[in-house]
Amino acid sequence: MVFNRKEYSQDVLLHLYQNLLKPRLIEEKMLILLRQGKVSKWFSGIGQEAISVGSTLALEADEYILPLHRNLGVFTGRNVPLDRLFAQWQGKTHGFTKGRDRSFHFGTNEHHIVGMISHLGPQLAVADGIALADLLDKKHKVTLVYSGDGGASEGDFHEALNVAAVWQLPVIFMIENNGYGLSTPSNEQFRFKSFTDKGPAYGMEAVQIDGNNVLEVYDTVRRLAEDLRQNPRPILLEALTFRMRGHEEASGTKYVPQELFEEWAQKDPVETYEKWLLDENLLDQEARMRFRETIKREIEEGLKVADALPMPVADVATEIADMYQPFEPASSEQPAADAPSTEKRYVDAISDGLRQSMERYPELVLMGQDIAEYGGVFKITDGFVAQFGKERVRNTPLCESAILGVGLGLSIRGKKAMVEMQFADFVTCGFNQIVNNLAKSYYRWGQHADVVVRMPTGAGSAAGPFHSQSNEAWFTHTPGLKVVFPSNPHDAKGLLNAAIEDPNPVMYFEHKLLYRSISGPVPDAYYTTPIGKAALVREGEEMSIITYGMGVHWATQLADELNLSADILDLRTLLPWDEEAVRKTVRKTGRVILLHEDTLTGGLGGEIAAWIAEHCFQHLDAPVQRVASLDTAVPFAPPLEKIFLPQQRLRERVEKLLAY
Repeated sequence: MVFNRKEYSQDVLLHLYQNLLKPRLIEEKMLILLRQGKVSKWFSGIGQEAISVGSTLALEADEYILPLHRNLGVFTGRNVPLDRLFAQWQGKTHGFTKGRDRSFHFGTNEHHIVGMISHLGPQLAVADGIALADLLDKKHKVTLVYSGDGGASEGDFHEALNVAAVWQLPVIFMIENNGYGLSTPSNEQFRFKSFTDKGPAYGMEAVQIDGNNVLEVYDTVRRLAEDLRQNPRPILLEALTFRMRGHEEASGTKYVPQELFEEWAQKDPVETYEKWLLDENLLDQEARMRFRETIKREIEEGLKVADALPMPVADVATEIADMYQPFEPASSEQPAADAPSTEKRYVDAISDGLRQSMERYPELVLMGQDIAEYGGVFKITDGFVAQFGKERVRNTPLCESAILGVGLGLSIRGKKAMVEMQFADFVTCGFNQIVNNLAKSYYRWGQHADVVVRMPTGAGSAAGPFHSQSNEAWFTHTPGLKVVFPSNPHDAKGLLNAAIEDPNPVMYFEHKLLYRSISGPVPDAYYTTPIGKAALVREGEEMSIITYGMGVHWATQLADELNLSADILDLRTLLPWDEEAVRKTVRKTGRVILLHEDTLTGGLGGEIAAWIAEHCFQHLDAPVQRVASLDTAVPFAPPLEKIFLPQQRLRERVEKLLAY
């Protein structure tokens, strides 16, 4: 292995050595503790340390790095206290996740590190979002994100690189190519020879380096970073290396030919660099031993602190509360009764709220397919580019997962994001980012995800199975999200404003059929409708119809036709839904229908029905009834769609309940 010191001083070279040595010595200690049962799991980076160490030290301290589970050198290179690292691995509160996540599945804004989740690929797009925030703020910064060669097979890799290239984001995509994805060799992962073949296809430069040569890694990343700060663009950087231990210790290494171990042992990044320093008289044996003893003492001192700490004390209230960042909306955001208002359609109320939020929050960025000059397929952002500019109103590639990840990255840098799904159906392409990244981020390491996902939803327009689904129940099952679904123009504006104010991730459902079919008075000024509060839109005595979205209009129309005296409760918020409002109407009427457009099985109505049976049983005069769409996909032909939707079954169930 050839080390080219170039102009680097002895201090720099020894600093690299100390930082290379520290993760190796920590790992050796961790492997002992693993065998002793003091650490539950370990992902070894032995043999790959030069990549983490060289690239971390090459960046400025306030530039973000997004590592994987084999990048201990990133954390030690950023001087993360060892007692906190050890406490993290032991599942203790003194760590970074309060015992809620393991290994390197955490971030720390203090050290400008954002850790991974187990799905490997999503952090690539988060890096895009961090880099975008720096560009918007005119900061000359670089973001570095790691991927393994196996993880690069995921769609998130493609989407993140594509978005970074289109938007010319200053991101270094570091590919740690160690030849294996767990036990699967590269020739079963991809057919190309080198990751440098992929860069030009995305319109970006690609560079290959010896990932075991810490000096080459350091020099290359330092040089690239200096360039990218002045000339922002993404770069694909492939670091060739080898993992000397298993994917994690329990998996072993029997699947790897022995000759590979023998070959790569000669390229050990710590031993080869140490030998070169000794040969060049840049390091002597006395200093070598002194460095080792100093690091070992630091390790033992950190372990002593961590070992003495208790395990977390489990508290239900704390666990539930920590799913969301605490947030109290401003009480002054309610318009006065005599405040000026204008008759607006549902679609215009959404647009009005979005525009006023853009004016109120200069840090708010809108992203979605065709939302810029075209104004979105439903024209909700028509004219926004002229008012706010293309930096804040951004057309996106068809990369739903990446754009949602960008939203989290923007949030990490103190911004707000609104991501428009062109149709709610398309959210499946970004499902992982929402339910595993956005929803869990605050609970895991205290980082809120200030992202609103707008979801044009619903059937009734003969749009077929892929443009008509009501998929809100996918998200009401996910702690950490908030889910709202306005039924009228007033709430459409107020709930959107409230969702954008809220620092937690909010799924905002808007029914397409309501866009231009209903109107109502909407205050001209900015205001919010409280998240988590239902609205009693009609009062009666015979029964309660609990519903939301289009169901409110079906219930109201039927009540008029039948001259029905019914409470019609519009939930408005589906997560968290208003238990007290439900309890109150059930106590009042004793007869309940739960109505929604979503399919029956697994719909939110089943959850609320179970809650009523558990908490309000003594107030019921009849069995709780559920009315919903058929348990089929949404059909295309109007006659089929008509029987799919629940209106006729609602009439039958109301008549049945009245006769009970």
